[in-house]
Amino acid sequence: MTISQTPAAWLSGYIPDMPTPFDANGAVDLSTFRALCERQIEAGAAAIVVCETAGEASTLSPEERGEIIRAAVEIAQGRVRVIAGAGSNSTQRATELTRRAEAEGADAVLSVVPYYNKPMQAGIETHFLAIAESTRLPVILHDIPARTVRKLSDDTLVRLSSRKQFAGLRDGSGDVSRPARLGPLLPSHFRLLTGDDATASAYLTSGGDGCISTVSNVAPELCRMIFSNVRTGRLQTASCLQRRLMPLQACLSGINVAALKYALSFLGLMRPATRLPIVELNQQSRATVAKAITAMNERQLAAADG
Repeated sequence: MTISQTPAAWLSGYIPDMPTPFDANGAVDLSTFRALCERQIEAGAAAIVVCETAGEASTLSPEERGEIIRAAVEIAQGRVRVIAGAGSNSTQRATELTRRAEAEGADAVLSVVPYYNKPMQAGIETHFLAIAESTRLPVILHDIPARTVRKLSDDTLVRLSSRKQFAGLRDGSGDVSRPARLGPLLPSHFRLLTGDDATASAYLTSGGDGCISTVSNVAPELCRMIFSNVRTGRLQTASCLQRRLMPLQACLSGINVAALKYALSFLGLMRPATRLPIVELNQQSRATVAKAITAMNERQLAAADG
């Protein structure tokens, strides 16, 4: 199968996992979504991820997924790449979502290890190969054992990576040694991106190529500075910048989508509305998120004044 593009040049740095805004009636708010995408483009993101974990993908209908991907493609206009979440624990469903993402104009798909049904590694490998056969798009694998129970083993990953259509991994394992361990075994086109903001700096230092990030929705410029400093060897500066994000990262990792949406609401960028079974933050949690954002901004201003 011919690959339509080579993702190595853009599949790096901090790539935001975009939330899905909802309006007062619970419908997808495409106007606000477009504004969030534009904010990331202006901040220098190389790509955006839509209809994935932060996007509450499991609550979206096929029609809503199509609208969101199409809106992202329209606002991107080739300025950034659009990566569409297209995972499922059903191979047939995953291939259908992948084909739809391609039809809507996505540049790549992100496909998670099948969850709940606990497949063997042979089943996981065959699942991903079937997805690759269903599309011309690059496929980014997503390994997140905390949600799927089954992990993507190193051996399975290495075998899949030999096929050029598999462009990279969103690594949610939290194992910061993985880039150093796997680097010599992977082909040059394959990119390793962490899915864990809290350990992103260490993952990058270990040889990782980037982070598919929740916190970069809130602080895209700061995340870009962290990546730049790691890449240029200014590790102490990167570590200092990372510490500014730590209180906010703790909030987002603990409650994730609801906390992310409230953080963006606190900044005046969207409503905090979620879809069940996720509910909005209580007052105590909102105060914690607000305090973390305020502290981060105050430290950034203090650094600028200094």
